Amino acid sequence: QVQLVESGGGLVQPGGSLRLSCAATGRFSRILTMAWYRQAPGNLRELVASITSGGDTNYVDSVKGRFTISRDNAKNTVYLQMSSLKPEDTAVYYCKAGVTYNFNAYEKWGQGTQVTVSS
Repeated sequence: QVQLVESGGGLVQPGGSLRLSCAATGRFSRILTMAWYRQAPGNLRELVASITSGGDTNYVDSVKGRFTISRDNAKNTVYLQMSSLKPEDTAVYYCKAGVTYNFNAYEKWGQGTQVTVSS
């Protein structure tokens, strides 16, 4: 079984920056596409950014030009560099990974990390 361990959330002022990390540990054959989602109170969980194992990226329009997703395949870790943060970026951020093991494929979610943008 694989675990996703997230870190890097916290409180930041508008215009500030944060870097989230999500490391995959445990038993797996491959980590496929990795992604960051977020969920604000009263809202549905939304995809923020994703990155394939080959490095192709995708972003929701509201974060384009401000957030950058990257990954280190040797460390099985995905990062989300967030800059020019706005109060509307406040949410719990979740990491998700596609995983293969013993010819099975499934998705795994992290536990979430709170990001609060406020003065």
